[in-house]
Amino acid sequence: MDALPVTFLLAAVAAALLGTASAAPRAFFVFGDSLVDNGNNNYLMTTARADAPPYGIDFPTHMPTGRFSNGLNIPDIISEHLGSEPALPYLSPDLRGDRLLVGANFASAGVGILNDTGIQFVNIIRIGQQLENFQEYQQKLAAFVGVDAAAQVVNNALVLITLGGNDFVNNYYLVPFSVRSRQFAIQDYVPYLISEYRKILVRLYELGARRVVVTGTGMIGCVPAELAMHSIDGECARELTEAADLFNPQLAQMLGELNAEIGRDVFISANTNRVSFDFMFNPQDYGFVTSKVACCGQGPYNGIGLCTPASNVCPNRDVYAYWDAFHPTERANRIIVGQFMHGSTDHISPMNISTILAMDNRD
Repeated sequence: MDALPVTFLLAAVAAALLGTASAAPRAFFVFGDSLVDNGNNNYLMTTARADAPPYGIDFPTHMPTGRFSNGLNIPDIISEHLGSEPALPYLSPDLRGDRLLVGANFASAGVGILNDTGIQFVNIIRIGQQLENFQEYQQKLAAFVGVDAAAQVVNNALVLITLGGNDFVNNYYLVPFSVRSRQFAIQDYVPYLISEYRKILVRLYELGARRVVVTGTGMIGCVPAELAMHSIDGECARELTEAADLFNPQLAQMLGELNAEIGRDVFISANTNRVSFDFMFNPQDYGFVTSKVACCGQGPYNGIGLCTPASNVCPNRDVYAYWDAFHPTERANRIIVGQFMHGSTDHISPMNISTILAMDNRD
């Protein structure tokens, strides 16, 4: 029998790879800060780490993983809904071969929209570098499955990006008379953040992202750390609450404008503040005994310092909304993701993730 033409063989291989990519679960890419970092900072010389007990106490291995949680974090739970294993940290040496098709987590605790956010943590992966790593990942994927199949994986993927909180907590309001607070009034700082965030999202789109869930800031004035430092009677810190109230509507407006320019709903606005509000002020409705005191920590509200082996640790993490001074428990993360997946447009707009998945599966 004559040998098949080389061009036919190449076409057959390309088709097989494209079919494999489309048949696999949707890839998932994650960018942002400690709310979504699942271990990249373990590989860095930084103080922004969660690689020691009691972090991970309720993770399947009961070991710390670099997640700022007692167990699973928001990306892990979204991966469950996608029917996929969690995407590995980009810096993990295990991210190769078939694992590339699952996606990757590029997030790094401590980062913000601005490059000067989190400078006290020294060696973290700032958002510009996260996007460069995404480019590098695509080159690795293309080497594994081919350029066309790699582009299809990226275009079909779900993307999550979580930024903004640190630009207030670990920048503008980090110390009295911070550089940024002397440069901007808060009413001017927020539009500046939004304009810089817009550049990041445009770049993400240029790199192939077509379904991007963008979270606003949660109730940053109400986390245990801020209650411990700035609250006398348990009320949320006023300045940070006002900052979030300025930031979130402007972010949602900017995302709507970007979608209008592109001509399709690429960017999905997830109202984390509204979700947090629900269980912050009605904790009993969600089975929490408190939404103010952290499970792990010390001092007022367990909000002072880091969560360490010497800290107070609550016996039942499921009845606490906050695991440490800044980060939700796994159970609170499940409530947040539940609203991302199935919530009304009050929680996620213009559609929830379940609607996105159903629409894209029809296409």
